[in-house]
Amino acid sequence: MLKKTILIENKSSISVKKFQLIIKSEIRESSIPIEEIGFLILDHPETYLSIPAMNLLVENNTAIIICSSNHLPNGMFLNLNSHNTQQEIFKHQINTSIPLKKQLWQQTIIEKITNQGILLEKIEKSKNQFEFLASKVLSGDTTNMEAVAASQYWKRFFETGFKRERFGNYPNNFLNYGYAILRAATARALSGSGLLNTLGIHHKSKYNAFALADDIMEPFRPIVDEAVLHIMQKYEEQELNTKIKAELLQILTRTVYFETEKSPLMVALQKTASSLQQCYTGERKKIKYPKLWNSTDTE
Repeated sequence: MLKKTILIENKSSISVKKFQLIIKSEIRESSIPIEEIGFLILDHPETYLSIPAMNLLVENNTAIIICSSNHLPNGMFLNLNSHNTQQEIFKHQINTSIPLKKQLWQQTIIEKITNQGILLEKIEKSKNQFEFLASKVLSGDTTNMEAVAASQYWKRFFETGFKRERFGNYPNNFLNYGYAILRAATARALSGSGLLNTLGIHHKSKYNAFALADDIMEPFRPIVDEAVLHIMQKYEEQELNTKIKAELLQILTRTVYFETEKSPLMVALQKTASSLQQCYTGERKKIKYPKLWNSTDTE
C-alpha cells in the first residue's frame, strides 16, 4: 500500500483514537488510519502531538518530520525497532570492510553522475560527457569525480550565475526543501530495513545522525532538481508556500523504474535499502538503484 504524506501548516492538535490519527484545527477536524501514513510533516510552531499518537505512528514506521521557522525540515523521529533481526544487521553494518564501503560508494556515485547526465540531456536535448565521467569513478571515488561532475552540472542546470548553496537564495530554498524530504524518505526506508542511519558508507561527520541516508539519497537527487525546474517554469513565486511544498512532496510518489517493474519513489527506496542490507550481509554485491526515467522519458 502506498503510504500518505500529511502536511500540518495550521495550529493543530493531533491525537489518536482506535488507531485513527485525529487532527483538529481551527478550520476542521479529520481522521486517518495510522497504518496509511508514511510521513507526518509538522510545519507550525503551535502544533500539539500527543505521546500516544507519536508512539503509534513510530511503531507503524511513520517518519515524523519537524520543520523550523524557515519551513525547512529540521528534525525527524524514526522507529528504532523496525526489523526483527536488527541487532544482527547492525553487527554486519558495523563490521563492514573498508574495500566493501569503497565499492558501495563507487556504485552510488556512478549512479548519481549517470542520472545527472541523463537529466541534462533531457533539458539540453543534446549528448554530454557525464557517461564518460561516470566511467572514471574509482573505488571510493578517490579522484572525486562527484565534485567534477557537480561543477559542470550546476553551471549548466539553471541560468548563468546560479550557485548551489545549502542556505542560499532562490531556487536553493526549493532544492533544500526537496532534498530534506528525500533525505527523510531515505532514512525511513533504511530504518525499515534494520539499518543504522548514523553509520554511513562515505559521510562520516560525528554530528550527523543520518549519514547513511545522505549517502544513499545521492543518486536520487536529480528527481528533486527536475521537480524544482518544473516549478520554476510553472510559478513566479520565489518563496516556499503551501503550493510549492505540495508540489515538492509529490516526488515521493513519482514513478521510477527497475529492470522488470516500476514503482513509486517511496517504495523504490525500500527496495534500495533492502538491497544495501543484503550487501552488508554478503547476500549480494551491488546496491539495487532504479532508473529515474524510462526510455520514452529520455527521448
